[in-house]
Amino acid sequence: MQNIANKLRYELIKLIHDSKTAHLGSSLSCMDILVTLYFSKHGLPKNINNHKNIKDTFILSKGHAAPALYVILNKKKLISNQSLKNYSKPGSKLEEHPNSKINGVLVSSGSLGHGLSLSAGFSVADKINKKKNFHYLIMSDGECNEGSVWEAAMFITGKKLKNILTFIDCNQWQATDKTNNILKFEPIADKWKSFGWKVKEIDGHNLKSIETTLKNFKKNPVPTAVICRTIKGKGVKFMENNNLWHYRSPNKDELLRAKKELKI
Repeated sequence: MQNIANKLRYELIKLIHDSKTAHLGSSLSCMDILVTLYFSKHGLPKNINNHKNIKDTFILSKGHAAPALYVILNKKKLISNQSLKNYSKPGSKLEEHPNSKINGVLVSSGSLGHGLSLSAGFSVADKINKKKNFHYLIMSDGECNEGSVWEAAMFITGKKLKNILTFIDCNQWQATDKTNNILKFEPIADKWKSFGWKVKEIDGHNLKSIETTLKNFKKNPVPTAVICRTIKGKGVKFMENNNLWHYRSPNKDELLRAKKELKI
């Protein structure tokens, strides 16, 4: 999976380079979580986000990391090479935030704070229909500024829903400043615990830790918030923890430097 993650990091950087778009740092920080979800044996099923027969679901609530999801969906052959080349071009379904018209994308996302409520809705449907599915999502740390996140967190435990696992990509940055400077973010683990959630803190770039978390959740599917300590721009040293890469796209020289560092 590490080899897959490195190759997809390069494909992601190339995609941002070619399209001259943004959100590279935010996409790199959650790549290891996405790779483990999509490629580990304890991750998502092959038919994930099948619109015709919804079972297990995955939502990229931090929709600005859509480019990371797109290179993975391309690797999984859910979107074509040509579609990927057309990313962000006029008329393309591959917009800068996920759109439900894309194969493998269940709901449109990117207006932050909505993903957890959507997962709650799927979980309520499971409870009514007596089904045992799993619902996964990735959120951002800045997303936890939204009140709707905490309304959903309270609703999920209040209604005794049991099958939701949220990864919170804590890369410490928002668009313009450190997350903890925008609003008092920490102690984030205590906040989730106070809403009745099981909380686990992990290195969000440790593939084994992420996979173990998925495995344990399936054994005991209770509402679980995984605080993933990550690095914005992870994988390329000159991009790491540098918030310029929230909006910047790499030039040709930077693309080649990244390729060399990732050993592609």
